[in-house]
Amino acid sequence: MKHWLMALATVVLTGCGDMPEQSSNRVLPWAESQELVVLVQNGPTTLYVDAEGNYAGLEYDLVTRFAVANGLKVRFIVTSSYAELLSRLKGNEAHFAVGVQKGFESEGLAFGPAYQSIEPVLIYPSNKTASSVLAELSAGQASISTLPQYAMALNKLKVNKPNLSWQVVEDGDSEDLIERVANGQLSYAMVDSHAADVAQNYFPKVAISREMGSAQQLAWAAPEADSELFTLFQGFFSKMAQSGEMRSLLDRYYGHVNRLGQMDAMAFLDKRKATLPRYKKWFKEAEAKTGLDWRLVAALSYQESMWDPEAVSMSGVRGMMMLTNDTAERLGVNRLDPYQSIQGGARYIQTMKDSLAENITEPDRTWLALAAYNVGLGHLLDARALAVKLGKNPDSWVDVKTTLPLLRNPQYFKSAKYGYARGGEPVIFVERLRTYYDILVRFESPVQNTMPVLSENIVVQNPNNLPLNINNRVLAAKQVRTAAL
Repeated sequence: MKHWLMALATVVLTGCGDMPEQSSNRVLPWAESQELVVLVQNGPTTLYVDAEGNYAGLEYDLVTRFAVANGLKVRFIVTSSYAELLSRLKGNEAHFAVGVQKGFESEGLAFGPAYQSIEPVLIYPSNKTASSVLAELSAGQASISTLPQYAMALNKLKVNKPNLSWQVVEDGDSEDLIERVANGQLSYAMVDSHAADVAQNYFPKVAISREMGSAQQLAWAAPEADSELFTLFQGFFSKMAQSGEMRSLLDRYYGHVNRLGQMDAMAFLDKRKATLPRYKKWFKEAEAKTGLDWRLVAALSYQESMWDPEAVSMSGVRGMMMLTNDTAERLGVNRLDPYQSIQGGARYIQTMKDSLAENITEPDRTWLALAAYNVGLGHLLDARALAVKLGKNPDSWVDVKTTLPLLRNPQYFKSAKYGYARGGEPVIFVERLRTYYDILVRFESPVQNTMPVLSENIVVQNPNNLPLNINNRVLAAKQVRTAAL
């Protein structure tokens, strides 16, 4: 079962038209077919359907950019496990596979440049201490469940810990193992650090130990050294690094995942069950009026007031959406009335979005608008202007969140139109809100299901009928023939 970060659509994507789904097909040379066939596992770092009903994922973004840059079509084939991915790659059923850990070169695979580092981490119940768990494992009193790609790291550990034992789960994924530890079905698990950081927000009763091995590099792998393809790999990743686009993509998927502590995540999950039901219909009404995802409005309301209609701050903002008196008057709402506060707050977010330059795309547009909601539109405009001066992209949240904190520095705020601002606060505000939103997207149903738009140049095949959406815990998956950008 796959269930990953930010997803709204409830689809299971299957093969495209009359394209063969048999796993025994060898691919034609890409230079001949003008199509790249790419093996991928779905997950928060690879490919999934996001809250807007679009394909997303770091690997999806990278591969589609690579294909466009080289004038090629791309066909993703979603595999059910890492073992299947490697097996099919060695059988020449694809031109390359993504998100593969370097170290399998001896198995007949060649690798492109490394573009990301992860580390194997140990997942254990948070009511235990890391030292007691490590001692238990070293004594051979318990075993670790893991995936095939982490067996090498465990073999290295076994040199100094001869009693260490583990079992490899061939057909699972990292989140499956994390969830089973959280539910008490497994004692311990070894997974990758990125998956652990993301899933810990959903399963705060697990803890992470980073003492299980050194960093491992991810790269694109091919069954043989296609010199032309690997030359294209080198040029592509070099340009991505030089332009800063790689940094932006990494921030999009990981920049906010460590903002919540264990107690914060647990409190939010508890209030989602106890408090959110009272106001859910009003958040959904706000979506009907503004078009904003009701879960985003709800996440904002929690970040502002923890869904407390009587909340008040030292600066005088009040109510569910923490509106100032002036803002409430302009919106024509009673900020102490929870219904009116929610509707007014949603309209105010939309006003902030409408005030930004039309060329700013999503999701940056939303994150910038939420920063303006917190710190004021004037200060956000100052931060964007400062980004231009510093040679950064004023339309990118990853760049503007580095200039907002500078508005506390006299060197910068003296020349800013709107002067001094506590610019670090909106950065924390938005990043925490993004995590609350991710959690709601995972556990709460959307008002309306959406599916990715079809494309002639990008196809996703899902022969095993894996659910590619995140919130499949609350909605049954539906089958469609294809979907793409």
